[in-house]
Amino acid sequence: MTIQAETHQIKKHSKHPSRKHSKKKDSVTVAVNEKSPLIPKKKGDHFNGASKSGAVMNLSTTIIGAGIMALPATMKVLGLALGIAAIILVAVLSEATVRILLKYSRGGGTDSYGSLMGDAFGEVGKKVLQACVVINNLGVLVIYMIIIGDVVAGSSSNGLHHPGLLEGWFGPHWWNGRVFVLLVTTVDSLSVTSGLAVALAVVFLIITAGIATFKIASGSLPMPRLLPEIIDINSIWNLFTAVPVLVTAYICHFNVHSIGNELEDPSFIEPIVQISLVLCTIVYIMTSFFGFVLFGDATMGDILSNFDSDLGVPYSAELNDVVRISYALHLMLVFPLVFYALRLNTDGLFFPSTQLPLESDNKRFAFISVGLLSLVYLGANFIPSAWDAFQFTGATAAVCIGFIFPAAIAIRDTHGIATKGDKILAVLMIGLAVFANAVAIYSDAYALFKKNPSPRA
Repeated sequence: MTIQAETHQIKKHSKHPSRKHSKKKDSVTVAVNEKSPLIPKKKGDHFNGASKSGAVMNLSTTIIGAGIMALPATMKVLGLALGIAAIILVAVLSEATVRILLKYSRGGGTDSYGSLMGDAFGEVGKKVLQACVVINNLGVLVIYMIIIGDVVAGSSSNGLHHPGLLEGWFGPHWWNGRVFVLLVTTVDSLSVTSGLAVALAVVFLIITAGIATFKIASGSLPMPRLLPEIIDINSIWNLFTAVPVLVTAYICHFNVHSIGNELEDPSFIEPIVQISLVLCTIVYIMTSFFGFVLFGDATMGDILSNFDSDLGVPYSAELNDVVRISYALHLMLVFPLVFYALRLNTDGLFFPSTQLPLESDNKRFAFISVGLLSLVYLGANFIPSAWDAFQFTGATAAVCIGFIFPAAIAIRDTHGIATKGDKILAVLMIGLAVFANAVAIYSDAYALFKKNPSPRA
């Protein structure tokens, strides 16, 4: 998930005072929201800086989104051993790219990802980044709504129907079908509470781990595959379809600057990023391990769809409902936070010269909000599964935001602060990202035309 970015240009007398570490004050205008808090404060609120624990919670909420639901399916593709190694590798590379962003932000006196891209590549670079944020956040929200639709209204795959909560409780009716349910739930009116959102994700993990542990102890689960099944050249290409999901799972780069700007001492942002990445990696590994152990090769692209039948444990039906409800609520809580950034970036991309702030222009605000929510609603109804949406978003905008752009900034080295190691790492990351995602796109296209079963099934 990605969050903060820049939109309009406003007069220099912004009501948010500049921090001492910012050097970028030569121009007549600055970008709104560059240094605004992650969650906008109400008028009159006094803000003395976020706590370190609060910053870790905010960043962790940014990282842990819908991607966690598809990670068990990546174990189905890669096997447990290779899959867990891939999760750790992407976490390490993500930490390296965030470190690059922070290093070059300090070197250029910039305090947002957008400003950094503008510093390195000019207005064109900034606009390209903004477009990628719009595509990425739109894709992420479509994935959210697909998963919420799967949970509440149910889904069908390869002729097999997985009933949703409402259908399970009340039977099939027009009002608990996917089209109507998504129309009701595609809203932008929920309050954002990072602690509650993370807690709900942990509830899902604890229940999944408890069920898997119970079944392992009772000897009712087979040994999971540690390595992928390689039968021909196409099965090798298919391994790369896990890459977009892993990339999307760690996208937090836009939020790093805004969370750092909230801190009383912004220098603490680097250890906060490291702590958050370690915590999220642990959660990801545990979810992937227990999810794949529990469902094996029947694991779906959205693992919540697997929680619709008898799990072979006491209170199975009740546990199924708690798991699905807890994570659907988690996504609903995070939805407005991602949509907030999507709306700001869309406004900046299509209305760059407008002087009136978005929140003060009701017509523009309503037009952008309704348009974006309509796109999310249509995408959630017509895109077959969350796995397909992950493939598109992760292989395009997400990989640019998370790996290609930070590496390009290091190679560009506008202020001459790059080391030889920085540039070698940057070249390797760009090469790896381009190759892996190009192969993933090819493999998905091949599977689509050949009608091969995908990991979402």
